[in-house]
Amino acid sequence: MRVIAGTLKGRKLHPLRGLRIRPTTDYLRESIFNILAPLAEGAVVLDLFAGTGSLGIEALSRGAASTVFVDNHPQAIKILVRNISTCLLQEQGTILKRDILHGLGFLKATGRAFDLVFVDPPYDKAFVKRTLHLLDDCGCIVQGARVVIEHSLRETLPQNVARLERTNERQHGKSLVSFYEFVL
Repeated sequence: MRVIAGTLKGRKLHPLRGLRIRPTTDYLRESIFNILAPLAEGAVVLDLFAGTGSLGIEALSRGAASTVFVDNHPQAIKILVRNISTCLLQEQGTILKRDILHGLGFLKATGRAFDLVFVDPPYDKAFVKRTLHLLDDCGCIVQGARVVIEHSLRETLPQNVARLERTNERQHGKSLVSFYEFVL
């Protein structure tokens, strides 16, 4: 697993081994960023269910201003710390160990308003819709923000969830990537 493009292109990321955590593949990350390329520059990014941090790190490599990585799995937090350190992104990356499903109110304390959000929860646990509602309620997402969700083919998402409107959807193998825009 490597950073695909930008200032960190080719930098190797450490994987999570022996767990049932499914990192976003290089191919899928490349596909996502081919769509998002102009939005990454200067973005304030939120990476929910961050795992290895590959999506948020890729955004930083492509010019994002900062990324907040959120996960609650102890092994994921260790790998996040290691990957951010390996990529020398300690100044741009903030790691929060939190259970996302208990709410996102803690994001206000970061003082950031996010304009690019990645959501990559465990597949087939029905976390996506709940997380989208929590994002809508958190008060930290700016008008026009893009939300990118990687999810199972078996989990269909509605066209609109609260103030989030789906603008695109792409299938990659057994995964779907849904793109939403936050509209007031």
